[in-house]
Amino acid sequence: MQKILGYMRKAVQDYNMIQPGDKIAVGVSGGKDSVALLVGLARLRRFLGVPYEVFAVTLDPQFGGIPGDYSALEVLCRELEIPWTLKLTQIGQVVFEQRRETNPCSLCAKMRRGALHDTAIELGCNKIALGHHADDAVETFVMNLFNEGRIGCFSPVTYLSRKDITMIRPLVYAPEWEITKAVRRNGLPVVKSSCPNDGFSTRQWTKEWILQMNREHPGLKDRLFGAMRRGNVDGWKE
Repeated sequence: MQKILGYMRKAVQDYNMIQPGDKIAVGVSGGKDSVALLVGLARLRRFLGVPYEVFAVTLDPQFGGIPGDYSALEVLCRELEIPWTLKLTQIGQVVFEQRRETNPCSLCAKMRRGALHDTAIELGCNKIALGHHADDAVETFVMNLFNEGRIGCFSPVTYLSRKDITMIRPLVYAPEWEITKAVRRNGLPVVKSSCPNDGFSTRQWTKEWILQMNREHPGLKDRLFGAMRRGNVDGWKE
């Protein structure tokens, strides 16, 4: 995890993500990114020199009306001495059974964000940490360009005035392959997504397109990431 901690520490310092006394709710879906983020934030407390608290929040969409098995996350949080909250939601039922969305990912993400915001506030947190990494940033940039014809991406730090809470993304400098390697080497638990749309989303198509373009034009992904930072797209200052 040392390289991941290095990426996180630089991002936290570059974008002033964490202040003394922060209470940070980490959205932990069980995927590799959110698990790496949780472990990273837990360990960074020893090196960052800034006192803060970490809370883990898992939202169960209950796809197909069946609760997920997140027991491995409960064990991990106990080992890290981090409070863990599991929220059962009806997101799966609403998206796939009631609404039958043609673009289910958009509504699902919106509902999950709302539930995560509300849970974080209930826990008394002033910040929420999400597991978006460098590859996610490039994919979002390309999706916005291709699908909406605009230059934009999520920001490393976003203040939500309506909720009075701040979103931070400490993994934004970490490449996805480094996260995957760290999770495997450290034997961290990963909970397989049971989403019916997993692997068939617009993001998945974009991910595969970028990988193909990067093979044909080596370094393209890094150049796109650098261009975002040099252009200060949505707060991505260099």
